[in-house]
Amino acid sequence: MLHVLDAKYVSDYRIWVSFDDGSDGVVNLSNLLKGPIFEPLQELDQFKAFTVDPELETVVWSNGADLAPEFLKAHLEPNH
Repeated sequence: MLHVLDAKYVSDYRIWVSFDDGSDGVVNLSNLLKGPIFEPLQELDQFKAFTVDPELETVVWSNGADLAPEFLKAHLEPNH
């Protein structure tokens, strides 16, 4: 299973994520915050307030929203 080791806010709705398989990169979530649990995160101040949950080992928000590490990795921006 894939796990998130660290995540940092980059800009807008972009976060940098590192995984336990040695990969890392930036995920742009601007078009992916859909559905009732994610809509509050369209407010940038709420979006920025994510953490990496030590038990779930993924990115989580205080309203209960979280994203699977596999989802995050699948949406990494291509390297330039």
